Amino acid sequence: RQGCAMPWERTLRLQAGSRIEALCVLGTRIAADVYGAAPPGAASFSLRRSEAVEVEVVTAERTEAAPGDGAQLWPLSKGTVLRLSMSRASAEANDNKVTVSYYGEGGEAMERAGVLLTGIGISLDVDADRDGVVESNNPHKATWTWGPAGQGAVLLVNCDRESPRVPAPDCSDERVFDREDLLDMSRMVLRTSGPQKLPRGYEIVLHVAASDADKVGVFHVQSPFFGQRYVHVLGRRKLFHAVPYPGGAAELEFFVEGLRFPDEAFPGLVSLHVSLLEALAEGIPLAPIFTDTVAFRVAPWIMTPNTLPPVSVFVCSVKDNYLFLKEIRSLVARAGCELRVCSGYMNRGDRWMQDEVEFGYIQAPHKSFPVVLDSPRDGGLQDFPIKELLGPDFGYVSRESLFEAVTSLDSFGNLEVSPPVTVDGREYPLGRILIGSSFPTAAGRRMTKVVRDFLYAQRVQAPVELYSDWLSVGHVDEFVTFVPSADAKGFRMLLASPAACYRLFREKQQEGQGEATMFKGYSGTDTKRVTINKVLSSGALLRHNQYAQRCIDWNRDILKKELGLAESDIVDLPALFRMDAEGKATAYFPNMVNMIVLSRHLGIPKPFGPIVEGECCLERHVRSLLEPLGLACSFIDDVSSYHRLLGEVHCGTNVRRQPFAFAWWHAAP
Repeated sequence: RQGCAMPWERTLRLQAGSRIEALCVLGTRIAADVYGAAPPGAASFSLRRSEAVEVEVVTAERTEAAPGDGAQLWPLSKGTVLRLSMSRASAEANDNKVTVSYYGEGGEAMERAGVLLTGIGISLDVDADRDGVVESNNPHKATWTWGPAGQGAVLLVNCDRESPRVPAPDCSDERVFDREDLLDMSRMVLRTSGPQKLPRGYEIVLHVAASDADKVGVFHVQSPFFGQRYVHVLGRRKLFHAVPYPGGAAELEFFVEGLRFPDEAFPGLVSLHVSLLEALAEGIPLAPIFTDTVAFRVAPWIMTPNTLPPVSVFVCSVKDNYLFLKEIRSLVARAGCELRVCSGYMNRGDRWMQDEVEFGYIQAPHKSFPVVLDSPRDGGLQDFPIKELLGPDFGYVSRESLFEAVTSLDSFGNLEVSPPVTVDGREYPLGRILIGSSFPTAAGRRMTKVVRDFLYAQRVQAPVELYSDWLSVGHVDEFVTFVPSADAKGFRMLLASPAACYRLFREKQQEGQGEATMFKGYSGTDTKRVTINKVLSSGALLRHNQYAQRCIDWNRDILKKELGLAESDIVDLPALFRMDAEGKATAYFPNMVNMIVLSRHLGIPKPFGPIVEGECCLERHVRSLLEPLGLACSFIDDVSSYHRLLGEVHCGTNVRRQPFAFAWWHAAP
């Protein structure tokens, strides 16, 4: 039972003619049975009490505060009890008392019964108000609520790696190598007050439910003669820990780490308890007479949208992307962020950096650090997140399916997140996750259940499932992205649009530019001359793109509804697709929506569109759409190194961004 949750904690049986001893925890009450202890013939009683003891007389008719001078008489009736509580801790054992004097029908004095009380304070405390300070005995510490006025402590999964001597994240073992590891944990303080020694027969125990033991770990800092030791006292196989009573006014410091992120079978809430145990009789197990509880919510893994400032850009170095790397390096320099190149030794020929990992972060009031989510695809970049990213204040998490086959839709080009949105009055201050899936009424590829369950369980970025299985690769980043804007909206959603491309080409044809040639300087294998007229005259290509446009329009309607967008919030970028032998769509020319966004600087796949008046008309059109939003467009040639392999600039890069300024616990999911 939680402290103060019941009218009183336990009932004492007074004994006429003697005094019993009892321990009273501050903030709780003890019931003393006055009627049951009365000698035969007793009709009334009076009482005296120490100054630190508060007494209420409870009868069937009323409850009344009792003075302590013994002058008042109360009639003795069946069921009469005393409620005892203490206002301050004892300096010595049994230094407070309550004495009950019984009287007969004629007022003659009879026997007395007494209680010798020892008052102690016990409070298990955490940062329940989420201000970075462990306050004393917050009344809301045992529950967890969302919102700006919410209460309840926050717990980080200790998924970084402080020491290079261990191969796995810190949460995988029960060791602490140095104090830096403790900084990733949430402080928990056991505050006690009372005499230097407890009376015999009492014990203080810290404990966790078996259902929570695999989700939380607790360390206690001990200070032996030769320096501090960090002792694992609770979690995994350890369900309880006997805490030596320190005596007097004391604070015992503990550090709590999360071991698991929220998931399908774990909503993220864990509780820890401290109990005071009492020995009723020799040979009988100790029984709890007081329990104090604190609640934590494990911090969710949070994705970062394109509208947040970039910190680092990641890209692979492979044998054929030297020129691509050069252009990326120039773009990153203009954006003022860091470039990190993954060498061929580490990537083993795998160039798809976007598909291997997704960067996010976790946050508590006292600390925040980036955490990379490793995809189940496990290509040549399989070792990259562990060997190159996992380290001090850089965490790692993965989800792998044991029963489902991994498909292209499990690569993280198929995992994006929108900027913050408001939908029908409901706010999503951290945006909404976007994942691609199969058409609802047809069998097809889907992201594996373990990954989808993980994303849904984080709660603060409620996922939206889109239809991406119509594409050969099947990723949402092939038809949608987001860019920041300098206006009140703050962003625009960009959609790939065959209709916009046909509209632009027909305009150019009507202007007499039908013979304008595409793919000049194109490094792909198709060297046939392609003109606007040829594109517009191809019935097969038109049918392919009518199908693609219908698929995109389906997603457009979902995105407008689920993100609360108007048509004015959407920019259509020209794109064309063609169907492969399996009936899946691939980009006809480099797909410009598959871009890298670095604040206002955009790295857009160079489309090699028709040259009109010495300039690619596709590039000119895209600039006319995006530059008024305050964006700078750089077109990057990715044909030989990415496009011919069914990917583009975004597929070959990845960006770690600054976290949101918004604290996730202020949300109301």
